[in-house]
Amino acid sequence: WARGPPPTLRARIDAADWNRGMWTTLAADCARPDNQLPPEARAGVISLSIWVSRHSSAVMRGEEAFQDLIEINRIMMQALEARPAAA
Repeated sequence: WARGPPPTLRARIDAADWNRGMWTTLAADCARPDNQLPPEARAGVISLSIWVSRHSSAVMRGEEAFQDLIEINRIMMQALEARPAAA
């Protein structure tokens, strides 16, 4: 969507809601006591999830663009790719 035509209202709402749900799931996992990520990383994911939730609501209302959400997701994917796999 960063490069294509503007999405319909329904598509914008569905995509933002799905993305928010994904981040909510990540935050819930980071909040579990048995999560093995370092505490700082867990806190960062939870903080990002809160921001994503707020920004997603603004996107759904048409007050903000998707670009920031796309960029956060891209940064997270790149960070995960750069992380060595557990043995």
